[in-house]
Amino acid sequence: MAFLPFYIPGRKRLRIVIAGGGYAGIAALTTFLRHMPEADITLVDPRPWHLKVTHLHETFRYPLDDCKVPFSELERRFGCRHLSARLPLEEEALLQWQRDKSVVVDGGTLEFDYLLIAVGAAVVRAERAENILDLNDFMDAGGAGLLRERLDMHGHNGSACISVAGGGATGIQFLFEIAHFLRRHGLDARLRLIHEGKRVLDGFTPHFSTYVQARMTELDIDFHPDTRYRGQDAKRIFLEECKTGRRFDLPSALSLLFLGIKPERLFPANAFGQIMVGDRHLPNVFTAGDCSIHRSPGSDTLTAQSAVRKGKLAARNILRHSGVLGWLEPYLHRDLGYVVSLGPTDAVGWLALKDNVVSGMPALVIKEMVEAQYDLLLTGVDTYIP
Repeated sequence: MAFLPFYIPGRKRLRIVIAGGGYAGIAALTTFLRHMPEADITLVDPRPWHLKVTHLHETFRYPLDDCKVPFSELERRFGCRHLSARLPLEEEALLQWQRDKSVVVDGGTLEFDYLLIAVGAAVVRAERAENILDLNDFMDAGGAGLLRERLDMHGHNGSACISVAGGGATGIQFLFEIAHFLRRHGLDARLRLIHEGKRVLDGFTPHFSTYVQARMTELDIDFHPDTRYRGQDAKRIFLEECKTGRRFDLPSALSLLFLGIKPERLFPANAFGQIMVGDRHLPNVFTAGDCSIHRSPGSDTLTAQSAVRKGKLAARNILRHSGVLGWLEPYLHRDLGYVVSLGPTDAVGWLALKDNVVSGMPALVIKEMVEAQYDLLLTGVDTYIP
């Protein structure tokens, strides 16, 4: 059992329920088992697998199964239990769970000492049409097959235009993967990017935008800044200029919408990760990941990096809360960097300081190191520095 500062065990075995098997939930799971291998852990998630969402753009190169880790495999590896279900997360339910120290799952009562809510955030849903895709579609089918299928379905075997709406990190990563996929397979299709901001990746330093837009020019990708997506029919995309409100349309065989993620329910937490209801915290109900917002200086960005850090902190604090001392650690994590992939051989990001921009092969190496670190965590090897 690994050493955990300020933790003197008060119980030999805790009953822990984790609601959500995303980045935060899995980080918490591995942290529990590192410091209390005998813990009785139940993971509640409606899906049959943990999905590495930040890798979905790579399914234009690799099978979707490479992004999935079946919960059955984690059950064997870590000795936990997975229940395929979804918990109701209303405030009244949280208060009842704190009182009863139990939740009802599929008609059965599941008792716990601690409950961790780590349900993440939902992708903003696109309108449903055969030639409109969003991130949810890529969770169900690999990018390469999905793109070919939709283009063939609408008879666009020759020249076609594919529109990508959303110039944030997800949209940019998909845009470049699609560009390289089209070139590798000799497909005659043009790409355009629609973005409501003046520049791509406008949440980052302008150096990001300069680098990315130069690569877009090299790949002959059309860019429409200050433009809002309004819809797509069988052959055209409908747009609106943000400043003037002027509406227009352009030829488009397919639209891919990456309009961001939004927590279905946002849980306020104190600095230690305990859920707040009004002015009081719930001692035995914690939260982590994209669904949580902490009353502390720590990063609340909707990224896998922050989700992992919140999950690990919540697990450490649950163990400490159950211990003899009961001293808890505040959430103070600051993002250490961020890298955006620009296809198989290029990337741009920052490291340590947001103005310390790296690009090309150095950025790609950093990205691969971060991904390898998380893959190790899935095997039970924790290389994260607290």
